[in-house]
Amino acid sequence: MKLLVTGGAGFIGSNFIKYVINKKYSVVNIDKLTYAGNIDSLKDIKNSEHYRFIRGDIAGRELVESVVGEDIDAIVNFAAESHVDRSISDSSVFIKTNVEGTRVLLDAALDHGIKFIQISTDEVYGSLGAHGQFTEESPLSPNNPYSASKAAADLLVRAYFKTYGLPVNITRCSNNYGPFQHPEKLIPLTITNALRDIPVPVYGDGLNIRDWLHVEDHCRAIEMVLLQGEPGEAYNIGSCNEKTNIELVAMILKLLNKPEKLISYVSDRPGHDRRYAIDSTKITAKLGWSPSIDFDRGLSGTVNWYVENSWWWMGAPGSVVSV
Repeated sequence: MKLLVTGGAGFIGSNFIKYVINKKYSVVNIDKLTYAGNIDSLKDIKNSEHYRFIRGDIAGRELVESVVGEDIDAIVNFAAESHVDRSISDSSVFIKTNVEGTRVLLDAALDHGIKFIQISTDEVYGSLGAHGQFTEESPLSPNNPYSASKAAADLLVRAYFKTYGLPVNITRCSNNYGPFQHPEKLIPLTITNALRDIPVPVYGDGLNIRDWLHVEDHCRAIEMVLLQGEPGEAYNIGSCNEKTNIELVAMILKLLNKPEKLISYVSDRPGHDRRYAIDSTKITAKLGWSPSIDFDRGLSGTVNWYVENSWWWMGAPGSVVSV
């Protein structure tokens, strides 16, 4: 199978490309290489006969059409602006990439009659109370410009299935963690700040809750949806690893033998969702997926990766925590 993977220099996209290349898929990777894209994440496979990189913008129709015309079998769309704080400061680029870029990709998929997989997020559902989980039937209720742009893209994907019969799937995952994640995100930010003995910022009271999914488990789930997903269906992907932000930060500091006095509480983000939790019953029952990486083991491995790979993250611009 030959895939067009967009946003493949980003965290989840790069991990997915390496996963499928090892399984002998062919991949064309289009990435704009914004600040969040790091082509060094793919240096191990850059010379593979099954891999080709193109620096470009998914909102560029001519480029996308030319690539999809090269006997592509499916598009897997990871390309997105994803940092909530940046979307609050300026939403324009989020609309261009996350909505307009998705439309361009959908049109190309429609022109060539190929499958389209939209990689989305649990943030499109909004915020949960103390109980319950998001299912695929939960209403979309985004609370910030980033999640609103992803919800808009999801609805566009659904519309192309309903209107044109385009074979599409949407995956909505919980918070991912693992190697090669940009240090603006909570786990790598905590690790990299702690390693330099500088303050670790935590929003508000630190009691916001997220469900954490290892990126390798996510990659397996995406492949299952690609191969077995029923056209038009969305699949939630979560790992039932709910942690408060402050609990998670404390776990990381303990693994690094760093003091909790590094924690610095900062003003809460506007519209900060209190809790996310994913119900993965559908993908488990229908496709046979389940998470395989224990959270304690996965977190320890992630911490060790950042400790051992300072060459990768030292040059990346940091940011206030985003979760």
